[in-house]
Amino acid sequence: MAKARPIVGITMGDPAGIGPEIAARALAHDKIHQICRPLIIGDAGAMRQGTEVAGVDLCVRPVAQVEEATFQPDGMDVLDLRNVDAVHLKPGKVCASAGNAAFEAIERVIALALDGRVDATVTGPIHKEALNAAGHKYAGHTEIFAQYTQTEDYAMLLVYGDLRVIHVTTHIPLRQVSDSVTKTRVLKVIELAHGGCCKLGICEPRIAVAGLNPHASDGGLFGREEREQIAPAIEAARSAGIKAEGPIPPDTLFPRALGGHFDICVAMYHDQGHIPLKMVGFRWDQEKSRWEFVNGVNITLGLPIIRTSVDHGTAFDIAGKGIASADSMIHAVEYAATLAYER
Repeated sequence: MAKARPIVGITMGDPAGIGPEIAARALAHDKIHQICRPLIIGDAGAMRQGTEVAGVDLCVRPVAQVEEATFQPDGMDVLDLRNVDAVHLKPGKVCASAGNAAFEAIERVIALALDGRVDATVTGPIHKEALNAAGHKYAGHTEIFAQYTQTEDYAMLLVYGDLRVIHVTTHIPLRQVSDSVTKTRVLKVIELAHGGCCKLGICEPRIAVAGLNPHASDGGLFGREEREQIAPAIEAARSAGIKAEGPIPPDTLFPRALGGHFDICVAMYHDQGHIPLKMVGFRWDQEKSRWEFVNGVNITLGLPIIRTSVDHGTAFDIAGKGIASADSMIHAVEYAATLAYER
């Protein structure tokens, strides 16, 4: 008996950004409806504006409950929160009410996933300033999902093609990174990397662990974290049967990973992992003064529910112009559907 297509809850993101536009553009693709039953969580009026900006012919169908959705490919089912004044919404402007609307969509999709009413969640881009202006003091989506699911051990995984990067630390100041790179945390992230790859169909992943200091400290010349924290974590992972290697200087680790030598990379901090992935997943067109493509998916590992996301922001500079790429959103939905099928 064939499995039913999973229901994927997709938040609209900040309605003043490109979230509604890219969600509409993604749902205009037949392949999205072939792999899942997509349900937008947000405001129906904002999503109607999103379809207009995107230039797609989709009928927006507001629903009050998941069970009311019809999931027909010629339209867009929106679990309507009725929390956006679409008439007065200004694209590209930081607005507390827009930040609050985005937050309420996140709250709702988490609740739906925890209740088993959606099989996976995908999040549209939010603006952290707008979120905090609305009184929601979070560094980002990952921290919201962790708190609302009561998850302590989690990690951010970025994926573009065969390049996968998971992070030991993310949204903290660089001054705090060194103290946060502990044997316990590094080992946990290696374990999450192994488990995440297995869920994606890579049964015996080759895991590369980056160093923290220049040249992975050159045997202790430039720091002690590699010798005292990172290397012992790698050894413990190996003892558990995990194929982990390192610590490796990141300037050589990532080119080797891009060439196919590793299945996943463990980065020590936010930019160490984000920059190499976005160097290959993002491309700027100087002649047109806009992004040619923006690819990459953000997956939170360790949660009791499935959460994937676009790997970019609200792009306020192009919001409302109808030129935003939906590639990252499409890939995020594809990964969510794949993980739901595996589960």
